[in-house]
Amino acid sequence: MPSDSSSLQSSAVINEAVQTLRDGGLVAFPTETVYGLGADAKNPDAIKRIFTAKGRPSNHPLIVHLAASDKFDQAQVDWVPVLAPWVRDLSEDALKLINAFWPGPLTLVFKKDKSVLNELTGGQDTVAIRAPAHPIAQELLRKFKGGVVAPSANRFGKVSPTSAADVRSEFEGMLELMILDGGDCEVGIESTIIDLSSGDHPVLLRPGLITPGEILAKTGIQVYLPGEIDSVKQGGDMPRVSGSLRAHYAPTTPLRMYASGRVLDALSEFPDIKSRVAVAVWDSESSLGVDGHPSAHFEEVLVPSDSAAFASRLYRSLRDLDQQGWDLILFPEPPAGEEWDGVRDRLQRACFGSGPSSSSHANS
Repeated sequence: MPSDSSSLQSSAVINEAVQTLRDGGLVAFPTETVYGLGADAKNPDAIKRIFTAKGRPSNHPLIVHLAASDKFDQAQVDWVPVLAPWVRDLSEDALKLINAFWPGPLTLVFKKDKSVLNELTGGQDTVAIRAPAHPIAQELLRKFKGGVVAPSANRFGKVSPTSAADVRSEFEGMLELMILDGGDCEVGIESTIIDLSSGDHPVLLRPGLITPGEILAKTGIQVYLPGEIDSVKQGGDMPRVSGSLRAHYAPTTPLRMYASGRVLDALSEFPDIKSRVAVAVWDSESSLGVDGHPSAHFEEVLVPSDSAAFASRLYRSLRDLDQQGWDLILFPEPPAGEEWDGVRDRLQRACFGSGPSSSSHANS
């Protein structure tokens, strides 16, 4: 049964959620990135329920969410025993990254322990793990005393949820789904994913709020891009991870990006879908001045020119615009710079998957 914000601080609500997980049920809960659809990571039937509820391909791996057993205090948390049941070995670099960024929006990929279920890894020999920073997620995980797999709490390929209301709209028919309401998500896009499974060279598999530059500055660890690692890495392919398909995070309304000052050029590529167009405009810029276009009605929507603020509002904006009946949504191309890589990645995948047939793109 869904909970509301006012009842959330009650330990009884968290205890009920813990019992739901132990009974093999699903619990949607907030993290600092997006809302997750959680299940017991040791229960194969519960994991299958996630795939069924989302319509997610069974070979698409899930992320295990963990918490330390006591209150979070980065100076004191010993993550080795927390991770021991899940990973084969912990390198010095892994511990540096964990101590610098956990809890937080950083997912690490390890060689998995033999006890980790194939159902959650998509049949791979790797497992992705993170420790979410949201206080409700922390309390839930501490009381559960185990791993919880939690992909975004939405139908597969669609815009990720950043509020409890988003989750309810995604799963209206699932009356048995328990939803913990923790308000709006602060980060707003999914975690950065770093692959540590291939040896000495950490590889960026999904960009996010935490950038390679920040990792280098805080830990001295060089993170490579997949293309950069080919010359130094001998071995197989990069592991599959969440959010890596070409079409993802997609609204039903067609979504496209436009280069600076090129809105009309973007429209000319789509002559059949330009009667009512929502155009996202940087809040630091003046009006686009496109009202005089003969065949389209425009409405401008301001979006933040700060990368973190843009990320925080991206999915909220896409969901809201998707519900307003536009024929086309145009977003500005994000500026250069790795702090924008996360939202650029999400927008590119959302554009590819968008449109009325977006559900059929999800498996492409």
